[in-house]
Amino acid sequence: MRSSSYAVLPARPLRAVLVLALAAGFATIGPAAHSGTTAPAARTGTTAVPAASAGPALAAKPYMGWSSWSMQSSKYPGLNPDGDYSYLTEANVLKQADAMAARLKKYGYEYVNIDAGWWRDNAWKPGFDRYARQKADPARFPSGMKAVADRIHAKGLKAGIYLPAGLEKEAYNNGESPILNADGCTTADIVYDDLRTTNGWDSSYKLDFSRPCTAKYIDSQAQLVADWGYDFLKLDGVGPGSGKSGEQYDNVADVAAWNRAIAATGRPIHLEVSWSLDIGHAADWKRYSQGWRIDTDVECYCNTLVSWENSVDDRWDDTPAWTRHAGPGGWNDLDSLDVGNGEMDGLTKAERQSYATLWAIAKSPLYTGDDLTRLDSYGLSLLTNREVIALNQGDSPPARPVTASDPQQVWATKNPDGTYTVALFNLADAPAAVTADWSTLGFTGTATVRDLWNHENLGTHRGRITQALPAHGSRLFTVTPRGGALARTVHEAESATNTRTGNASVADCSTCSGGRKVGNLYLGGKLRFNDIVAARAGTYWIKVAYVSGDARSVDVFANDGGPGRHKFPATGDWGTVETISVPVTLKKGANTITFDSGTGYAPDIDRIDVPQPS
Repeated sequence: MRSSSYAVLPARPLRAVLVLALAAGFATIGPAAHSGTTAPAARTGTTAVPAASAGPALAAKPYMGWSSWSMQSSKYPGLNPDGDYSYLTEANVLKQADAMAARLKKYGYEYVNIDAGWWRDNAWKPGFDRYARQKADPARFPSGMKAVADRIHAKGLKAGIYLPAGLEKEAYNNGESPILNADGCTTADIVYDDLRTTNGWDSSYKLDFSRPCTAKYIDSQAQLVADWGYDFLKLDGVGPGSGKSGEQYDNVADVAAWNRAIAATGRPIHLEVSWSLDIGHAADWKRYSQGWRIDTDVECYCNTLVSWENSVDDRWDDTPAWTRHAGPGGWNDLDSLDVGNGEMDGLTKAERQSYATLWAIAKSPLYTGDDLTRLDSYGLSLLTNREVIALNQGDSPPARPVTASDPQQVWATKNPDGTYTVALFNLADAPAAVTADWSTLGFTGTATVRDLWNHENLGTHRGRITQALPAHGSRLFTVTPRGGALARTVHEAESATNTRTGNASVADCSTCSGGRKVGNLYLGGKLRFNDIVAARAGTYWIKVAYVSGDARSVDVFANDGGPGRHKFPATGDWGTVETISVPVTLKKGANTITFDSGTGYAPDIDRIDVPQPS
C-alpha cells in the first residue's frame, strides 16, 4: 500500500450576444508522492496564473462597466417600446453613461459597452459603408459612433463596441464591395467560393485567411473602431463553441487576425470573445484576447432581465473547469451581472447576492446590464461593496470549489497574505445549513472570520463555520487561520492493496500523483481503498485528487455505511488533476473508503488524502 503523511504549511496570519443571435487557489496534484516520502505542500499539473506584478497593460484585472444587451433583449414592460432590441439608442447609451459617471465610476466601473444592433434599424436591416464595414444606423445613433465615444470619454469613461465574427451576409454585396487599402480586392476575395457560413447564428460568411485580401478587411475594421476611439471590442458568435463545432465554425483565425489588426492600429483595445466558447481552445483565447465568455447568455429573454433557473445557476457547474485559465491579461467572462434593479432583474435578494458573490470570487469581469438610472438601494449596495470589489480586482487567484458540486457547496482560494476567501452557497430550493470545515482549506484549529457583504467581524471559530442559508443563498468571508498545519495520510488509487471491481482499471497519468490513476469507473465499477486507519471515530473531509473532462457523480462511503452521492466539477480535460473534499464517517481503527460509479460514469481517481486528527 502506498501511503505517507505530510504537513501542509500553515497559513500565517498576516494583516489583511446577438440572439438572432478561478489558476485554482489550491494546487492540483502533480508529480508523484511515493510511499514513505513527504508530499510537497504545493504541486501543480496545470498552467500557472501569471504573477499580478507582471500583469499586462490590458486586462491586468477584470474590467468593470455596463453593457446594453440585457435591457435591449428583455421583454420587461417599457424597455423596448418600438419593437425588439429598440432600447439600443444613442440617447439611452448616454443616459447610462451619465448614471455610471455619477454613481459607479468612483467604485471602478468605467466601460460603457454598446452591444449588437448599432448598425441595424428597428426592423434589423443593417447598414454598411462602401468598404463592407458596419455603419451606424442614423435613427439609433444620429451623431455617429465616434461622437458617442467622444461623449463617453468626456465623462472619464471608456467606450465599447460590438461586431460579429465573419463577413455579414448583407455586407457581401454580390462580392462587389471593395476592401479598403487593398487594391483590387473585393468581398468576393475574402470568403470561401462556396460561401460557407460561420458564427453562432450562421449570419456571416466564413473568412478565408489563406487569401491575402482577407487580413486587409479585418485591418480596415480594426482601424475604423480605433479611429472612432473605442477602447473595447466584443467579437461575438465565435467558435469553436457558441453552439457550433467543426471547421466551418472555427474562428480562431478571425480572433488572431483581430489581435494583430488591433495591435497595428496603435490604440489599446480590449478584445473580448463571445459566447460559450470551447474550452479545448482556451490556449487560443488566452493568446489572442483579453477575455472570453465561458457560458451561454445569462439573459432569460423573458419579461425580466434574467431568471435563476434559465442560466444564472448554470455558472456554478460550468465555471470550475475554466478557473485555471484566468489571470492577468485574460479573464473568464461569466456575462452580465444583473443584480441592481430588483423586480426587473427577476431574482430574490438571496439570489442577487449569490450571483454577485460567484462573479466576484471567480474573478469575472463585473459589468452590469441593469438600468443604472433606477438602481434600488439593495442593488446599489451589491454593486458598490468595496470589500467585494477589492476581492475581485485584487491579486488573489480565482476561487474554485473545495467541496463537491452538491446543492450545498464551498468555494475558496488562498490569498497572497495567507488569508482565505471562502464562499458558502446553498443552491437548493429550500433553506439549508452550509459548513466550511477548516480541513478543506488545509489547516486546523481556529480562524477569525470577516463577513464581506455585511462588513462585520464574526469572531474566532474553531474547526469550521456553519451558516443557515435561504434557498439559493450565500455568505462570503475572509478567513484568517490562527491554527496549525494539517497533516494528511496519502493513499494512491492505483495501490495494489486497493480493490477494483467491474471495469475499474489502472491507467497512466503524467499529471497524477505517482504517474497513475484508476479510471473506467462506470456502470457499477468500484474502487475501494483498504486499510484506512483513523486514530479516532468521526467525520473526516477526505481530499480527492481526480480527473474528469466533464462533471460526474460518484457514491463515496466508508465501510458499509450508506453512500453519499457527490458531483465532482469538471477539470476541463482528461489530463488535468483537481481536488475537492467530501465527508466520510470513519470508525476508530481500520476502515475502507469506496468510490462507486453506480449506474453512471464517475471521474477518474488519482489519490485520496485523509486528515490526521490534531
